[in-house]
Amino acid sequence: MGSGTSPKGSPGGGNATPANEKKGKAKPEGPLLEDVQTCCGCRFPLLVALLQLLLGIAVAGVAFLMVAISPSLLARETPHWAGIIMCVVSLLGFILFFVTRVPDERASAQFIIKLLYFFLCTMGLVISVLVIAFQCYHYALTNRYNCEEMEEDCMCYLDSKDPIARTFTYRGVTDCSAIVSTLPMYYLLQMLLNLAQAIICLLGAFLIWKHRYQVFFAGLQMGSPPAQNWEKV
Repeated sequence: MGSGTSPKGSPGGGNATPANEKKGKAKPEGPLLEDVQTCCGCRFPLLVALLQLLLGIAVAGVAFLMVAISPSLLARETPHWAGIIMCVVSLLGFILFFVTRVPDERASAQFIIKLLYFFLCTMGLVISVLVIAFQCYHYALTNRYNCEEMEEDCMCYLDSKDPIARTFTYRGVTDCSAIVSTLPMYYLLQMLLNLAQAIICLLGAFLIWKHRYQVFFAGLQMGSPPAQNWEKV
């Protein structure tokens, strides 16, 4: 009679639901698997592997051109082996790019490839530094040469006035200008190429390290709220 009961849905009623509560809050979603696979470190950058391949071919190509000057050049003077190793490293980088990534990294083959790539990048960095040291030494040495042609060979002296000075014989070289001008240019080019190769090796090793210890995607946390479904460790 005088209860004053307010109608359902009126402002004074207890069953009214605001419009924003009816719609509900948008649930935050974790990053999609496709985004994770294409992020830096999760799917290996193609540019790094491509640069390693190009630099490896360039180092090996220049080394074989140096061998063509004289077959008596030592292996440390013609570092084709450094370029070949870099080509192998780049092939592993291409494999890492095309391999389908497992978020929790339970695939042993993928782990072995990453470990091998990191090891070869580290070894490539050390080898490139050694090549730079050897090429610097031989570049400084050839700039002090005094050469003369002897039949089909080229005899070079560090000091032509010293009868017991160290001599260097380059067989199959009829023109000594290839030793005193062309060979130092190749040494200088090898220094630059191996410097770039060392930087790329360092970058590749850093990306693998960063992926493993900084940007490693832990995967789905089954007992967590929706906002914490995905977590980086």
